[in-house]
Amino acid sequence: MSIVSTDHAAAPNAIALPDSAHRLAENASLLGMPLQALVQRNPITLPLNASVLEVARTLRWMGMVTASDLMRQPSTSPLDLARNIHRQTTLEGLVGIGQQVKALQNDLSAANTSAFHTGHIITAITDALTCRLIALTEAELGPPPVPYVWVAAGSQGRCEQTAKSDQDNCMVLDDAYEPLLHGNYFKTLARRVCDGLAACGYIHCPGEMMAMTDTWRQPLHVWRRYFQRWTENPEPKALMLITVFFDLRAVHGQLELLQALRQDVLAHTPQKSLFLAHVVNNAQKQRPPLNLFGQIASSHSGAHAGTVDLKNHAITPIVDLARICALEGGLLEVNTQDRIEKASKMGELSEPSARDLRDAFEFVSRLRIAHQTHCMQRGLEPDNHLHLQELSNFERDHLRDAFSVIQSLQDVWAQRYPSGLL
Repeated sequence: MSIVSTDHAAAPNAIALPDSAHRLAENASLLGMPLQALVQRNPITLPLNASVLEVARTLRWMGMVTASDLMRQPSTSPLDLARNIHRQTTLEGLVGIGQQVKALQNDLSAANTSAFHTGHIITAITDALTCRLIALTEAELGPPPVPYVWVAAGSQGRCEQTAKSDQDNCMVLDDAYEPLLHGNYFKTLARRVCDGLAACGYIHCPGEMMAMTDTWRQPLHVWRRYFQRWTENPEPKALMLITVFFDLRAVHGQLELLQALRQDVLAHTPQKSLFLAHVVNNAQKQRPPLNLFGQIASSHSGAHAGTVDLKNHAITPIVDLARICALEGGLLEVNTQDRIEKASKMGELSEPSARDLRDAFEFVSRLRIAHQTHCMQRGLEPDNHLHLQELSNFERDHLRDAFSVIQSLQDVWAQRYPSGLL
């Protein structure tokens, strides 16, 4: 199936999905009309690097094709899982599908899928489970009394989830929201969705950064006040919250509510030098484990002796660096790789530095996925603690190089925003 747009104003390097394409098949009288009269002038588009799952979801949402029109695969294929999610009418059915996410990650790892695409696929399944839980709950509670948007935060917001992920989410409500009239509805909705996600394998956030927590289920004007306070008074708790709530992506509902919030916030962060200095200083707390001789230093004691924490000592520092680029440049991108690429195009990062950071992130992320897959194959819970003995000499050298890239760029930003500014 080929979908094209002849409108030169359409987004470049994108797949165009014209919402009026079905008219030709429905009305034979249109066959004699010039193509210019039929073409969709403002097509829905997806980037060329969008996954097949993203394209399939969009096409199904438009009613143009079904997942089976694109691909038929075994039951652990992402398209099959997504299709089955939308067929479920009970929480029990969704829980059964949630239990297949680990098997999906195993299959993706065996197929040598990139970490970038693995993150997008695993996250798309989480999104689908979330949307189905919302739909089932709304069917029972009735339509929402005011518009709202369900928002993914953290790794789900960045489309970087793995089989070991807790849930970070929130809700932005329309300013027409009145607590006495509408509070119980949204509290019940949020509780059921968060509890449903937990039942599906996405444990409750230990820090309670979820929509079921009253603080993170607020109208737009309150969220604007939150971000204003965090950027103007970046005390330790605010800096911790920033690492979660600056990585937001709409999953369901009134998308414009989140767009308005993010555009407003990012319009001001580039001018807040003191705030950026605090963010950079906070990011320096997670340094790659390299010793004075530039060699990898694994943990010496405790339950994880002899291991390297790939999440806290490699993934998180790169995510932090990319987020700093987004805050400094007012970038709307949320995914780490996308932020790095956009920062390079805008001059926030040199092209060589951006390329090194992208490669380091992909390499470390793939090591993490492979390690988690190895854990699951042995019947263990996936974690982020990699034994260096699992690596070949070649891999160990590349991990050391990745750590060096991270450390060097951390030092660059520390010089740009010295602690003396604080």
